[in-house]
Amino acid sequence: MKGIFTISLDFELHWGGFEKWPISLNNVQLQKNSYNQYFLNTRKVIPLMLSLFKKYEIHVTWATVGMLMHANKTQLIENFPDLKPEYKENKLSAYHYIETNGIGEDETNDPFHYADLLIQQILTTPNQELGSHTFAHYYCNEEGQTIEQFRTDLQAAQKAASRYGKKLQSLVFPRNQFNNDYLKVCFDEGIKVVRSNPLDWFWNIQSTQDESLWKRLNRGLDAYFPVGKNNTYKLDELIRVQNLPLFLPASRLLRPYRKKELFLNKFKIDRIKLEMERAARNSDVYHLWWHPHNFGNFSEENLIDLEAILKHFSYCKAKYQMQSLSMVEISDNFSTNHA
Repeated sequence: MKGIFTISLDFELHWGGFEKWPISLNNVQLQKNSYNQYFLNTRKVIPLMLSLFKKYEIHVTWATVGMLMHANKTQLIENFPDLKPEYKENKLSAYHYIETNGIGEDETNDPFHYADLLIQQILTTPNQELGSHTFAHYYCNEEGQTIEQFRTDLQAAQKAASRYGKKLQSLVFPRNQFNNDYLKVCFDEGIKVVRSNPLDWFWNIQSTQDESLWKRLNRGLDAYFPVGKNNTYKLDELIRVQNLPLFLPASRLLRPYRKKELFLNKFKIDRIKLEMERAARNSDVYHLWWHPHNFGNFSEENLIDLEAILKHFSYCKAKYQMQSLSMVEISDNFSTNHA
């Protein structure tokens, strides 16, 4: 069996951190607001990412927040689920944010909360899969929410995706809050495969609130130094439980370029290339992920790093016959090989 390289992207724009990232809708182009510019840069960089994926024939899963799958507020509100998450911390609810802060009427005057035009570009680029990041950036481990609220969230996400003629089959849990109890719901609502966390203890994320600084430090160090376990694996090692999605572990978070870390930036990219080549040589899976908005600062430098990684995939493809597959393609490949 050939090695597999897969990329999954947590596509969320402002929905990924509305409780902590201030933006202004009074003047969308406001340069002084760093988060306004950050997300405007993100919107500009996504088509450039897509061009690279097309150039190097890279199959990518875009795990997309369902709220982004609308062109205007009317469409969005029509897709709201009947049951909404009742978090103990109200600030974590996207619906609470809309009620207290408001959002714009459409993508033109609010490019932070709608992404219809970008999603259309994604879907017209070869080998790109529209996946789910839940409808309202749903936190599965936060106190107050229930499994039935999660179910209606996924149903709303499927309804939103149907606007594009798509059925969501892959899912990434927001903030990597992986919850085994909710996997049956995922399967019931059409999800074939979910991205699970690396096996390292510091990727066991129980809550967005008061997470250990020691865990975050170790996750950061692991990008540069061998803190964690071997992060490539064989497809045959995965286990699919009947009536549950396939668990597809992440291998590596591509951390963004940092201006003051020139040596570490190179070390980080070299480490990814070494891990990818090890996967290619051993016929393993290598699963890279990040958020598109991670390229919102130092966009040019991040794109250079990305192209270096994709060029190395081309090398691995030529030398070891490594293949690029999306999450759902891996799931389908696994089902074929284990029929």
